[in-house]
Amino acid sequence: MMNYLIISIIVFFSFFIQDKPKIIQRHLAEKCSRNRTANDDISRIMLHFCSIAPEEPSNPYDLDKILALFEQNGVSAHYIIDRNGQIYELVSEQRVAYHAGKGKLPFSPSFENSMNGHSIGIEMMAIGSEKDMMMFMPKERYAQIDKKFIGFTNAQYESLNWLLADIMSRYPDIRKDRQHIVGHSEYATLRRTDPGELFDWKKIGL
Repeated sequence: MMNYLIISIIVFFSFFIQDKPKIIQRHLAEKCSRNRTANDDISRIMLHFCSIAPEEPSNPYDLDKILALFEQNGVSAHYIIDRNGQIYELVSEQRVAYHAGKGKLPFSPSFENSMNGHSIGIEMMAIGSEKDMMMFMPKERYAQIDKKFIGFTNAQYESLNWLLADIMSRYPDIRKDRQHIVGHSEYATLRRTDPGELFDWKKIGL
């Protein structure tokens, strides 16, 4: 009876352990983030897409090159999710990642030019629609991209759902609604389009 109980407990906990994806640390240089202060209360999550499609339309998801580009430009996000759903931690949540830049939300609080300090940034390796990508690359270059690279994968949505729940379990001020989980385009409307019109908010329950 005791052996059966022990086996049952192991199976029970193994189920939850298997459900938790492995997060690989690929921390960016410190210049891409800063220490949090007492005023940096986390109440938002911001979603982004990224690729090197403008430079390499035939190979847009080279992680090393994407991260090198981040470091070159002094920007970052806390996490990036690749096409297979693998989650990488780029910046510790204890630090402020430089992912939002200047802008403001169209509702209160607007966090004008201060979103970095109040949010967790999540990048997804994805390419938006032709319309979404117009500000980043010409139409002719967009046409060179294999259609399999455009949009988001089911694996990414699965990992994103897990990651959102995990983050919200630590920050009770983040509610699961469209005022607390936002896209970069809602904040930086004149210079960003991500996560774009191909991102299916319904797949994360919003």
